[in-house]
Amino acid sequence: MTRTMMARATPKAGRDAQLRTLVEDLARNVRAEPGNIRFEVFGEEGGAMLMLEEYRDDAAFEAHLEKPHTKQFNASLEDVATGGGSQVTDLAGVAADRPAAPGILGIDHAGLTVPDIQDATRFFAKAFGAVTLYDVLPEDGPDMSGKGPEAELGLSPGTRIVHMRLLRIGNGPCLELFRMEDGDQADPARLQDKGLTHIGLYVDNIDAACAAFTEAGGKLLKGPHPLANNDDQDGNAGIYGHAPWGMLIELLTYPGGIDMPADAPTIRWTPHP
Repeated sequence: MTRTMMARATPKAGRDAQLRTLVEDLARNVRAEPGNIRFEVFGEEGGAMLMLEEYRDDAAFEAHLEKPHTKQFNASLEDVATGGGSQVTDLAGVAADRPAAPGILGIDHAGLTVPDIQDATRFFAKAFGAVTLYDVLPEDGPDMSGKGPEAELGLSPGTRIVHMRLLRIGNGPCLELFRMEDGDQADPARLQDKGLTHIGLYVDNIDAACAAFTEAGGKLLKGPHPLANNDDQDGNAGIYGHAPWGMLIELLTYPGGIDMPADAPTIRWTPHP
């Protein structure tokens, strides 16, 4: 069971900037902890910093408390925060929205096979501001091939995975990029093909997103166009385009909201800023 809490630190007079810096440094370190699910920071009027934290379980939270960056942060609060520390409140879920089977949390990533991971990384970074997290399989390391990967991943005989990289774009699932060699490969899927056909990215300004997409080397189809049916509200729009290697990508925005059916079991998930 996850462990969720809220921590509030209020700066002493004249220590607002110092507290903010401490919290920003802490956030970067905590988000890198294997047991951390999220660490969000909000500023309150008067300079107080509100931290919303969630860990995979009690053991992950206890491990967090023992991290050097956590101990250093708490020690620094003695001079920076009123009361010499932060006020921590454990939170219990109320009216939890869990549209999934027990133990299923959500989509972690989407896997994309591309001709060249360096080129694909540059496209996603330029078009969407994607960041590289790490190389799952370094380009200069040993290939992943043979009967083991062929059986485990469903690869055709002789296929070699030569490079894998994990990217993140905003508040959503990661993208896992693959580059393969020596195996049969089909063209990128069209919308009418079976299986996963595209990824859709929510954008605040669709005209600016279209310009960035094109400048990065993508090719847009006709649009932007209104969304359909329940999604067709004032200001809502979408457009499809092809990445430089042909993959289909959708850009969409719906500031006018979604007309959710009264009997829908839950709301539509939307990335938050």
